[in-house]
Amino acid sequence: MRWLVTGGAGFLGINLIRSLLSRGDEVTSLDREPFDYPERSKITEVRGDIRNRADVERAVANCDIVVHAAAALPLYSPEEIMSIDVDGTKMVLETTGNRRFVHISSTAVYGVPDHHPLVEEDQMTGVGPYGIAKVEAEHVCLAARAKGRIVPILRPKSFVGKERLGVFALMYEWAREGRDFPILGKGTNRYQLLDVEDLCDAIILAGTLPDARVNDTFNLGAAEFTTLKQDFQSVLDRAGHGGKMRGLPIAPALWALRALEKVKLSPLYPWIYETVTEDSFVSIDKAKQKLGWVPKFSNQDALVRNYEWYLENVDKLGAAGVTHRVPWKQGALALAKLAFPRRSSARA
Repeated sequence: MRWLVTGGAGFLGINLIRSLLSRGDEVTSLDREPFDYPERSKITEVRGDIRNRADVERAVANCDIVVHAAAALPLYSPEEIMSIDVDGTKMVLETTGNRRFVHISSTAVYGVPDHHPLVEEDQMTGVGPYGIAKVEAEHVCLAARAKGRIVPILRPKSFVGKERLGVFALMYEWAREGRDFPILGKGTNRYQLLDVEDLCDAIILAGTLPDARVNDTFNLGAAEFTTLKQDFQSVLDRAGHGGKMRGLPIAPALWALRALEKVKLSPLYPWIYETVTEDSFVSIDKAKQKLGWVPKFSNQDALVRNYEWYLENVDKLGAAGVTHRVPWKQGALALAKLAFPRRSSARA
């Protein structure tokens, strides 16, 4: 099969492309960034913007299926988030004819929920520019589906795996250095994640199964997860320095992060620190029943697998930035290290 992957040079893009190549499929990547991976010679690379019709036309010309994974991240400006996530989705839908269109959305469309687990029929209430744009992009997809287009919509939880850095690199660096790591509140809330390999499996099912089974909206997340504190502790345990997750009082920590956000020194964007103290998990029953999708990795599996990849590649990582493929700037957390010294086992 011949696949177009928008955002192919990103974290999800490269993992999906590797999965597709392992099946013997042909792949075209459309991305503004260069596809600088060893698999470059095995794919067709189109450098371009999803908001540019000519770029999309060039990319989709020889493809059968579209996976729309390109998206702005929450650290982008509000204007760019809306432009990329909403206008870009419209352009790719309009320009790719009647091909099956697998749209990668997010559980951010649920906003700050008042119950769990969340199901696909729950109300969409985006919070902040990122959440609002994700909701609007889904409306664009639903309008195309109403006109007869086959448009599977996948709503993954935050996913981790090879090539994923971003906010997770903050914890991985501290774990490697033998430091305890701060967490808002007690960390007793349940916070579901997803391994990127499991997400790729779901995308391939959504791209290949019969129309009637896939033309729907699906939540995706790990089947096994405990509490935020327990799951993230698995990384510190893997580091082997005796580090512990250390809770911070919620109210003063939120006040500090909001103040730091105003002066661009917060290491986290609001969507993370405003929701990380609450339960956050979805029902994956529909994906299991209709797609036959079964996630292989627990939260702890996913986090430790990603940490091990980080250890293998830490000396080759790029400079800090705002994408998932590079570490995010630590901001005020760099100073906070003074309160979280290395443990003696790490200094030895």
